[in-house]
Amino acid sequence: MVEPIIKNDAIVFGILMGVLTFVFLTLNSTHPFWKRFYRYVPAILLCYFIPSIFNSLGIISGDESNLYFVASRYLLPTSLVLLTISVDLHAIKRLGSKAVIMFLTGTIGVIIGGPVSIFLVSMISPETVGGQGPEAVWRGFSTVAGSWIGGGANQAAMKEIFNVGDTIFSSMIAIDVIVANIWMAFLLYGAGMDDRINEWFDADSSSINELKEKMDAYKQQVMRIPEMGDTIKVLGLGFGITGIAHLGADIIAPTIQNKAPELARFSLTSGFFWLIVLSTTIAVFLSFTKARDIEGVGASRIGSVFIYILVATIGMKMNVLAIFDNPALFVIGLIWMFIHAILLIVVAKIINAPFFFLAVGSQANVGGAASAPVVASAFHPSLAPVGVLLAVMGYAIGTYGAWLCGILMQGISP
Repeated sequence: MVEPIIKNDAIVFGILMGVLTFVFLTLNSTHPFWKRFYRYVPAILLCYFIPSIFNSLGIISGDESNLYFVASRYLLPTSLVLLTISVDLHAIKRLGSKAVIMFLTGTIGVIIGGPVSIFLVSMISPETVGGQGPEAVWRGFSTVAGSWIGGGANQAAMKEIFNVGDTIFSSMIAIDVIVANIWMAFLLYGAGMDDRINEWFDADSSSINELKEKMDAYKQQVMRIPEMGDTIKVLGLGFGITGIAHLGADIIAPTIQNKAPELARFSLTSGFFWLIVLSTTIAVFLSFTKARDIEGVGASRIGSVFIYILVATIGMKMNVLAIFDNPALFVIGLIWMFIHAILLIVVAKIINAPFFFLAVGSQANVGGAASAPVVASAFHPSLAPVGVLLAVMGYAIGTYGAWLCGILMQGISP
């Protein structure tokens, strides 16, 4: 591994904030070039892509930095609290069944995409999908299935269940991160043109627009110029609930691990799972109280800032040059993701689902709770909780789906 030029996280964080500042300054620029540029390129995509270039060039390193851990464990749950606390659950319920259908379609796409992609590559290059014992390729890809249906906990579960070797597992992590983030980039790009995509799908997005308008109307109703005390109250509530969620996760996850380790198949032994579930659940309960009025002093705006910082740290973990290390295995990953995408597009076209449901349903599988709200908030900050709710479903079924995918890949491998 090449040593990065900059290792100090304080400097790295300054660079990431500089990237975000550049993006938003140009986004709000009146210069004709930037107006045309952002007509086609979503700002959130640049917040993700520019740090990945710095990582690929060896200027910074997502592997050696602790910023992603901080963002995912502190800023992510806090942002979910601040974005969820003013949510209208009844309006989300009215989004209908298409959101769940697209999520499950994404899950099925991952389950069948693995064995199909291995089969296709085996017809051309059987040695690529071979390997013996713990280093067998199919075993390694079972961990990718765990990540793409549930998350890191499900991925770790597959490593243990299928006895995956450390060497092949290292390659799979690179495939997982790069292919998943390439697909995420397409979804973020599509978010910038969802109206045109919805026209092609012949989709009725009125329920989504109604939710956005309702959230905006509520925001205007309670909005006022925040004072120092207001901002402290927002941050205190957000980080306070995150602290409570960490406390609960630190108690619940080890207890389940000791008392009922078999529940690991549901990700119930994962501290991160409980962190997301507890922080979101507490915020949902508070959404029925006066606490939701903190939206009027910028709760969702602060939550969105945290989301953008998370996006930058996610991009920092991607090395776009790693695809050349073992290109044959990356081909399998790309074919796999293509199958996942095509199935989603076909089903969305059949049921006339809005592109929002396709994007969030896919990312709730492939990206989990760390990035599903990122994609959802690219459409509108008030939609982030939809991504969270679907991602939690992914945690619950991730191990089952990945296990089935692994068995199918084992059967299809030469």
